[in-house]
Amino acid sequence: MAVQDQKAINLVTGGTGLLGSHIAEQLVRRDRRVRALVRPNSDTRFLESLGVELATGDVTDAASLQAACAGVTRVYHAAARVGDWGPWPEFVAITIEGTRNLLGAATAAGVQRFLHISSISAYGHPNQAGLVIDESAPLGVNLHKWSYYSRAKVEAEKLVWAAHERGDVVATVIRPSWLYGPRDRATLSRLCDSIRKGKIKLIGEGNNRLNVAHAANVAEAAIAAAEAGAGAGEAFNCSNDGVLTQKQYFDMVAKAMGLPAITRRVPYGVAYNAAFAMEIFGHLTHQRKPPLVTRYAVWLMGRKTFFDCMKARRVLAWQSTIPYEEGIPQAVAEVMGKGSAAQRAPAATATV
Repeated sequence: MAVQDQKAINLVTGGTGLLGSHIAEQLVRRDRRVRALVRPNSDTRFLESLGVELATGDVTDAASLQAACAGVTRVYHAAARVGDWGPWPEFVAITIEGTRNLLGAATAAGVQRFLHISSISAYGHPNQAGLVIDESAPLGVNLHKWSYYSRAKVEAEKLVWAAHERGDVVATVIRPSWLYGPRDRATLSRLCDSIRKGKIKLIGEGNNRLNVAHAANVAEAAIAAAEAGAGAGEAFNCSNDGVLTQKQYFDMVAKAMGLPAITRRVPYGVAYNAAFAMEIFGHLTHQRKPPLVTRYAVWLMGRKTFFDCMKARRVLAWQSTIPYEEGIPQAVAEVMGKGSAAQRAPAATATV
């Protein structure tokens, strides 16, 4: 198996983004041959430092995917339109139609395994105290209006399962949670900025357990799922690295910044309604810039529902190798400009 894997080509989409770059990095560490689909203007310095083969193209350009998939054994599809704001047509073109294009190219190339990166938000946006959701739950339940990221993830995953049922590809789906780690240029930097400016507040009491995972840990799960026979036709939540409450997370980030613990609070309902009002204003005035806070962000931080990942631990023997106590300070140091050169390589937004 090891010799076969070393010769096989693993295609990673979204390789200049957070999770995609960690998947590429983890594959290289395992002496796997890696090819990354990169857009013409992407910053590929980190991938080049790994010795990754680069294939110029875009998931929205079906023709470019034919060459990218040539000779590929496994596809790790992490490219998507991310963020909790933006025009729906962009989510359709990149996340939904991009997945359709890649599935077509992978089928034509005879790819053996298609590892698709979805999201736990594809289940919907429940906020029920004590509710624990596993992979048996249905997708797309009670999604927020304008929750384009989550809606697009649902539709893309449907395409993947349909292709699997037709026998076009053998599919495996990973549903990550709120990711952090080196090369994160999205959520953690915004969180650090809010803490530094004194704007951050705990949503509710702050004792709700968060679904936060280090991107390197999720990358390890993705590779295990793609290479294991038991992963074929299965979905896996990869949604936490242990027990971490909202307050613990914020306080660990603040401590790593040399700042005091977070004590200010706002009720969940107040934060949610305020975010909804900001969204309404933003849509009515056609704002390209996201509002100060969205309902998705409030739900992400303040929800009382928890997403279980015991299936991945049981079936894949997945264990998070980077604990919060190690990963959070390192990630904050990178955001603050104190990380290594490899960690500071810019990341694109086309991943999950």
